[in-house]
Amino acid sequence: MLENALKEQVRDIFAGLDSQYILDITVDPRHESKEELISLLADVASCSEKISCQIQNGVGLEFILLKDNNSTGIKFRGVPNGHEFTSLLLAVLNSDEKGKNLPDTGVRRRILKLKGPIKIRTYVSLSCTNCPDVVQALNIISVLNQKISHEMVDGAINEDEIESLKVQGVPAVFIGDKLIHSGRGDLGNLLSKLEELYGSEASQEAVEDKKYDVVVVGGGPAGSAAAIYSARKGLKVAIIAESVGGQVKETLGIENLISVPSTTGQQLADNLRKHIQEYAINLYENRQVEKVEIVGNKKVLTATGGENFITPVVIIATGAHWRRLDIPGEAEYIGKGVAFCPHCDGPFYKDKHVAVIGGGNSGMEAVLDLAAICSKVSVFEFLPKLKADQVLQDGAKELLNVEIFLYSQLTEVLGKEGKVVGIRVKDRATSEDRVIHLDGLFIQIGLAANSAIFQEIVLTNSMGEIIVDAYCRTNVSGIYAAGDVSTVPYKQIIISMGEGAKAALSAFEDRMRGILD
Repeated sequence: MLENALKEQVRDIFAGLDSQYILDITVDPRHESKEELISLLADVASCSEKISCQIQNGVGLEFILLKDNNSTGIKFRGVPNGHEFTSLLLAVLNSDEKGKNLPDTGVRRRILKLKGPIKIRTYVSLSCTNCPDVVQALNIISVLNQKISHEMVDGAINEDEIESLKVQGVPAVFIGDKLIHSGRGDLGNLLSKLEELYGSEASQEAVEDKKYDVVVVGGGPAGSAAAIYSARKGLKVAIIAESVGGQVKETLGIENLISVPSTTGQQLADNLRKHIQEYAINLYENRQVEKVEIVGNKKVLTATGGENFITPVVIIATGAHWRRLDIPGEAEYIGKGVAFCPHCDGPFYKDKHVAVIGGGNSGMEAVLDLAAICSKVSVFEFLPKLKADQVLQDGAKELLNVEIFLYSQLTEVLGKEGKVVGIRVKDRATSEDRVIHLDGLFIQIGLAANSAIFQEIVLTNSMGEIIVDAYCRTNVSGIYAAGDVSTVPYKQIIISMGEGAKAALSAFEDRMRGILD
């Protein structure tokens, strides 16, 4: 099943395994995917003397990963092809305490303190680009904390469960029958949700304060540029971030990063990481800043888990997140008809009627993607005209299954029996209300600044953006802001990179002038 070239790569990946692993397979002899699963796992096992398969008849289609005859807490229900093949390889590597995705000491400490037992299931689509991040993160948590187990469930093979749980978006993370997470996620925010739901064991272990010349909060284009420019000045630099790349990773195609004709969000995020690693920058991922204090001329940032970072210079580059409508029904039906990522959740709406809310570039790009899958796409724009680039507007208007409504306000998401059945829309010209019956909606109304934790420290505008001058300085000496979190106009990758560099140069200049210690 695996091509020879891929087998060679897998052999190299597994060459350093220390423990013995068994892929313990349970399968219904009549299951249509039986041979596909057994063939795939046999090929994987053939790549290492440390891996073997054992097969038994049963119900459904699944396998668990055993390490030295003990359960790792990891189960796959389905055939981990497509994007999930990497999840299978990393499950083995991580169980062997290997892999570049393993967390640092601070995050490990938080995982080990999680209270249990917790049994987690993640429903995925093999074509989903966001699903592997969630699966791999929860697998790591299971490997490190024996009170926690995790299983990946292929929604295409387990359609009865998808239907009974009314799942309409992936990845969908459940504990029992409760949906705890839907959509893009990483180790940091998934761990935070588990801490919130289940709590953590008390610890008497003291966490050492970390002192730096510059602390950058955020790992996207602005934060990466700020950290690199600061490190090039010979300063001791740290990045605190949920993940390198940030919101960029949700962008499928990037064609306006000058000198790079075409790339993807994930490729750009990977390149940002590589560039950061060229310098002596300490990267603290899977964390959020939970508290900010100013003590004299020092800033004390407390991150998730209790770590304190002390520095005279903070560069805020926390970016932005998808803006929500904040209307009745929206939050209730996220993952059950309300979606944000057309690439991940679009396949759930094949031959169905969906709405796209927002007529900007992201909205029109979503329309073009969804129109190829869905029977009908209705677009609702709040303003009297679309805001997207003309080339995107023209492409959407040429499609026969696309209808566009201008000057329209969505006022309610309507649901029945746990899933979306329609929306209520107000015509802003006539004030007329009407109900449109459909199967799902994709919200594409722009971004909101991730500035909440800093709003009591620095000045922000009515939109929550941190107010900066032409040099990225805020109203507080030693605190700078760059990129989408700030008032800089035009939220573009290339602009964020430039603003990050500018913030670092401004901070260095202030340091040389004696303004900062």
